[in-house]
Amino acid sequence: MSAVDRERILAWGSATVHECTDGAYVLPDALRPAWPGAEIVGTAYPVKVAPGDNLALHWALERAEPGDVIVADAHDASHGHWGEVMAAQALAAGLAGLVIWGGVRDTRQQAEMGFPVFSSRITPRGTVKQWAGAHGLPVTIGGVPIAPGDLVVADADGIAIVPAAQVDAVLQRCAQREAKEADIITALSAGETTTLDVYALRELDTPFV
Repeated sequence: MSAVDRERILAWGSATVHECTDGAYVLPDALRPAWPGAEIVGTAYPVKVAPGDNLALHWALERAEPGDVIVADAHDASHGHWGEVMAAQALAAGLAGLVIWGGVRDTRQQAEMGFPVFSSRITPRGTVKQWAGAHGLPVTIGGVPIAPGDLVVADADGIAIVPAAQVDAVLQRCAQREAKEADIITALSAGETTTLDVYALRELDTPFV
């Protein structure tokens, strides 16, 4: 995926991408940017992590490809599984970001580095290094399956997942939706119509009681 493609997808945002995807592929809203302004677009590299153990993430740094997003299931554990040192290696390797169902730390340093991280927890609590994890296999977070190669789009609204087989079709729908909504916003801004008319909602009117 080119830098231009990534910028275009980020401009659409996770909400538009989700609306154009067949299925409910939105990760839990407990997963938030670890620092303000963090955004991610890339292909998923799933990894299963033992709670309170970050050895699997060190191996993920070795195995993930440029443009990949490490998507880690750490069972929502409140440990700092990932920090500044690992982010430095991830940037050098060209990784697109980290999404972890678990905790991270060193958020200020990662913000300064510009490495985007989304996590369910932030904590200084340390980890052990004992289990190398499971790599390249699908993980499930909040009931949403994430497989290798799926598209990950994360921004201030949340995280949308697009199954790899749907990506081309979804991006086409996003472009069409963008053009349609631009026309709607122009008409609304000019006072030419209302959302009730645009979305044919007037027939759903219910009298106030």
